[in-house]
Amino acid sequence: MQAVVYRRYGSPDVLEFQEIPKPTPAEGEVLIRVHAASVNPYDWHFLRGTPSFIRLFTGMSRPKSPRLGADVAGTIEAVGAKVAQFMIGDEVFGTAKGSFAEYACAVASQLAVKPQEISFEQAACLPIAGITALQGLRDKGEVQTGQTILINGAAGGVGTFAVQIAKSLGVRVTGVCSTRNIDFLRSIGADEVIDYTREDFARSTKLYDLLFDLVGNRSLADYLRALHPRGTYISCGGGGPENSTWNLLSGVLANAIRSRFVSQKMPGLFAKVNSGDLATLAALVQAGKVVPVVNRTYALREIAEAVRQVESGHVRGKVVITIA
Repeated sequence: MQAVVYRRYGSPDVLEFQEIPKPTPAEGEVLIRVHAASVNPYDWHFLRGTPSFIRLFTGMSRPKSPRLGADVAGTIEAVGAKVAQFMIGDEVFGTAKGSFAEYACAVASQLAVKPQEISFEQAACLPIAGITALQGLRDKGEVQTGQTILINGAAGGVGTFAVQIAKSLGVRVTGVCSTRNIDFLRSIGADEVIDYTREDFARSTKLYDLLFDLVGNRSLADYLRALHPRGTYISCGGGGPENSTWNLLSGVLANAIRSRFVSQKMPGLFAKVNSGDLATLAALVQAGKVVPVVNRTYALREIAEAVRQVESGHVRGKVVITIA
């Protein structure tokens, strides 16, 4: 099969397009014929091996696994012996190891049935970004009807899902974005929009119950200044490849220390993809409350350009790889 591989850490230029053996699913896995996969910051972190501590798990000098890609949507071609919830021919979405390929194996517990209302390209947008938004708002933010939320980076992959999911939960949403995305954010449900090129949310007198930060471009003091004394700050995003490991770790440490001396809550967020939450996203899609936003689609051979676009940090919605 055709697949994208990387044999060393580096920029998107190290990505190669090769013919490799089709994988065989383990007992709890299925083999998916990939129709679409989407690109996440997750992917370029693995590609570049940054922040450097992730190499303890991915390989110190070179990648242990040469496959790249996680988000996937496609059709099941083979089923492992212990998989009971899916059958050959089922259309599914979720995460799979090495999804930038014609075929990929996925753990069954990280998949759900694809909503018929959307395309494979749209379904491939949902897993990591959608789960991050859902678990950040519902589980870590514990948002309640009538509350107010500020989403910094609302036009991005996670942000577009966060705006729509927050509205489905009955929350009043303010999105922060650039000038070109103002009308777009309003079109997907934002009640208010702040153009960061003209207005500074940290200097406003308005306070929010929850601040969902998907950019990491301001100081913690700025974020807390925009929150109610009993509000919640959730961080998910640390800039592009130029942000050093030291900057990332020092920021995490500073936040951990500061959290002990403030009244606001600052829970950590590490999203975990699972069938139950994927099904929740599918139900929101079927109810018309969430519509995945596809920024642009690329062919598999254009993977380097697609990853570079995501690395830029200025993508509206999601970048998708169309495979079959």
